[in-house]
Amino acid sequence: MADDTAATETDAARGAKRRKLFRIFGIALVVIAAGWGIWYVLTQAGRVHTDNAYVGADSAVVTALIAGPVHEVRVAGTQAVKKGDILVILDDADARIAVADAEAALRQARQRYGQAGASADAARARVTARGADVNQARARLRDADAAVARAQSELARRESLAGTGAVSGEELTAARAALQSARAARDLAGAGIAAAQATQGSASGDLGAAEALVRGTTIDTAPDVAAAQARLDKARLDLARTVIRAPVGGIVTNKQVQVGQRIAAGAPIMTIVPIDTAYVDANYKESQFGKIRIGQPVELVSDYYGDDVVYRGRVVGIAGGTGAAFSLIPAQNATGNWVKVVQRLPVRIALDPKQLKAHPLRVGLSMEATIDTRGGT
Repeated sequence: MADDTAATETDAARGAKRRKLFRIFGIALVVIAAGWGIWYVLTQAGRVHTDNAYVGADSAVVTALIAGPVHEVRVAGTQAVKKGDILVILDDADARIAVADAEAALRQARQRYGQAGASADAARARVTARGADVNQARARLRDADAAVARAQSELARRESLAGTGAVSGEELTAARAALQSARAARDLAGAGIAAAQATQGSASGDLGAAEALVRGTTIDTAPDVAAAQARLDKARLDLARTVIRAPVGGIVTNKQVQVGQRIAAGAPIMTIVPIDTAYVDANYKESQFGKIRIGQPVELVSDYYGDDVVYRGRVVGIAGGTGAAFSLIPAQNATGNWVKVVQRLPVRIALDPKQLKAHPLRVGLSMEATIDTRGGT
């Protein structure tokens, strides 16, 4: 009997202990759940995550702007370069000859302009000289008119005396001949005026043609000189382009040029990736865009460095369409057995330049991005 009572008390004690443990366990679960809920609300609520994110950069494709053989290549693939560093040097022999030829053409054009100015001055002097000739011819005409008048007077006086016998027939004939000679001289003087005026007109035409070449211009603005100067500038530019420099700083990739190779104008020779300005394109599901806004903060982790390095970024743009919409062959969902596929929309994320400098990334690396939709605008 005593043993049964002891066993009953032992079972009761064990049951009480189990109930106590259950209560403690339940309380612990409630506390853990409450703690997790508080942690989630404080740290995870409003955060959208994706592992479909990749590093990108606005890479610069280096091209040759003129054709020519490669004389020297100063960089190798994967080499870091700064903006303005020399990458490739082309053989500049032809370019130097073109510069010398353009310089000679410019000097010749300036010389022709000087000759045109001198020709205008000479034509102006000829016009002045022909004006003097016209004046001389007019003076000779006036002298011839005076001679005709004298000859007429002499003839009239002798004819008036011919009836008295005071003038011989020979004198009368001589006076008439003198009048004819004076009239001929007067006609010749008149023709001389016309000839001098015609010569003056021709000289004026030459002056107009010469002045047209230099009127309203200087030696630097004359069309021929300006055209020659433009050709010289082009030749000098082509000479400068035989030295190909880095348009941006970054890492040399996809190098496709070797010494001795002849490259064509516009041919790509290498690509420079500016890793200091890298960004991330994160492809979020369309169902996650309810609260995503430009300016919101982003945390990013790369497999390249692991969880030890957390990048801080910010949403700077949202694409205007999904990747499928702008693919070469867009998806067609007009079939009867269509199954809805959740689409993804790229989000552009800018990274902290200081973090990029401390932990450089490479284009194409995968990232995990988490946007805090509670922050930003």
